[in-house]
Amino acid sequence: MKLLFTFIICSFSIASFAQKRGQVIVIKDPQIDSLIQRRILLNKAAAPAAIHKDGPAFSSTGYRVQIFYGSDRREVFNEQSRFKSAYPKINTYITYKEPNYYLHVGDFRTRLEAQRLMNELRPLFATLFIFKEKINAPNLEPVK
Repeated sequence: MKLLFTFIICSFSIASFAQKRGQVIVIKDPQIDSLIQRRILLNKAAAPAAIHKDGPAFSSTGYRVQIFYGSDRREVFNEQSRFKSAYPKINTYITYKEPNYYLHVGDFRTRLEAQRLMNELRPLFATLFIFKEKINAPNLEPVK
């Protein structure tokens, strides 16, 4: 009988403790709220990327075509000017990784665009490769 009575008392006491609701107290620096509000305002005020005439609006991952590489600096600049005379609107980029200079052209978002240029350049340049790298956003012409 004592055992049954003890069991009933224990089960009621466990149930009574489970029914209590706790209160959570958050302790934080008051500057956190001000930083969150500032971030919300900045996100609302942020406009989409603007078109800059003097440079790209943003950069992303894309594709470029390598049209030349070699150790002679003058030869790389000659190839760059030869390309620029044929395609003045396409950007060129020269990088130096010891011992060679590399001439990459274009800022293509897709591999297909880079492949089209590569097919056009095949008669003019001997060694052509497509590389995936960080590109500058192409300048967009406003609709007139």
